[in-house]
Amino acid sequence: MTQRPDRRLFLRGLGATMALPWLESCSVAPARPTAERDERPARMVVVVMPNGALPSAWKPASDGQGGYVPSFALTPLGALQPQVSVLTGLANRQSFDGDGHYAKVAPLLTGKKVRRTGGRDLQNGVSMDQLAAQARGDRTPLPSLELGCDPIYPVEDMGYSTVYGGTIAWSAPDRPCTKEIVPQRAFDRLFRAHELAADPVRPSVLDVVKADADRLRRRLSRRDQDRLGEYQDSVRALERRIAAAVANRRADVDPAQAPPDGVPADYPTHVALMFDLIALAFATDTTRIATFLMANEVSGRPFGFVEGCGGGFHEYSHHEGKESKQEPYRRITRWHVAQFATLLERLQRVDDGHGARLLDRTMAVFCSPMSDGNAHSPHDLPVLLAGGGALTVPQGRLISSPKDTPLCRLWLAMLQRFGVGVDRFADAAAPLV
Repeated sequence: MTQRPDRRLFLRGLGATMALPWLESCSVAPARPTAERDERPARMVVVVMPNGALPSAWKPASDGQGGYVPSFALTPLGALQPQVSVLTGLANRQSFDGDGHYAKVAPLLTGKKVRRTGGRDLQNGVSMDQLAAQARGDRTPLPSLELGCDPIYPVEDMGYSTVYGGTIAWSAPDRPCTKEIVPQRAFDRLFRAHELAADPVRPSVLDVVKADADRLRRRLSRRDQDRLGEYQDSVRALERRIAAAVANRRADVDPAQAPPDGVPADYPTHVALMFDLIALAFATDTTRIATFLMANEVSGRPFGFVEGCGGGFHEYSHHEGKESKQEPYRRITRWHVAQFATLLERLQRVDDGHGARLLDRTMAVFCSPMSDGNAHSPHDLPVLLAGGGALTVPQGRLISSPKDTPLCRLWLAMLQRFGVGVDRFADAAAPLV
């Protein structure tokens, strides 16, 4: 059992290391200089929905007091609305002259114009999450976590490499970050459990660290013993859900249509597992930076699990003004917001110490690289900014900006609150909020 100066604990066993959430019994004064202490660290997560959103279904009305009346797509926020702001008027100016989807999603977090190429000579910029990871990622076991649901098959489409459509995190202008789409592999990264993956009779991570956990339990208060038990139960449940999602892959599916090995066949289950992993990573301080591309751009994934949506997402986004397509399009958008809300709920339930909830110190963004998918519009992007109350992030507001205000002003504001010493980012010379 080891303890970091900033109060986080690790349990160790042969082939796995488990970071623990905050426990008051083990809180100690940091040994590092005051300026470097991470007693109450900031976190950030950016969740990206492909294919845009129907503006009439997205834009909320003002409540006349600086807040907003939820639109159709935003109703799933429910009781979380006081912690979620809606941002309007933002745009990524470097995507204005790019065709289709690919020139919009790849530069979403970089604020740079991508090179139009269908080959290997990719050119973008460094994304805001990776700039944060390069500056402060050495304070956690994982500098950052990049997740997705769709594999990338590099081909050319409309003159662009499809790598652009499936990557939002870039560690260098020519280096897209590989996103993890297999829940089990992401889980193993969090617990440094790669050795267990090769074990045909794989034990639970909890079994591997059990001896260390038993030693720790004896020195905890009753309240922390309960916290530890709840945490262990949640990890066990997540392990079982991951295993079940893979085991339940249908045998009658055409192999050519089946998802890659380890990827759940059920998309809602896949998304839920990824959000669970993000919440777990933040709760254990395994990383403080995450991105999640819910599906690649131009995703034609069928949404038959949403009532009234028997077709594909991309097909509905090109609605041509037809109500028969607009209605499914807006329902699919609302479904995505509902999934984001479940992440916020998970973060809200976790005690981060000093009377704060994990969501209080997490800046969570939900956005899409275009607004109306029918026009591939890069203007007035759909953006939600949630959490971060302890980081002075404005909450429950309708924040309206002049047309085509640089989206990078939001990224600059987040970087500064995260502790990255920058005074500009891409085309942003001042923070937005």
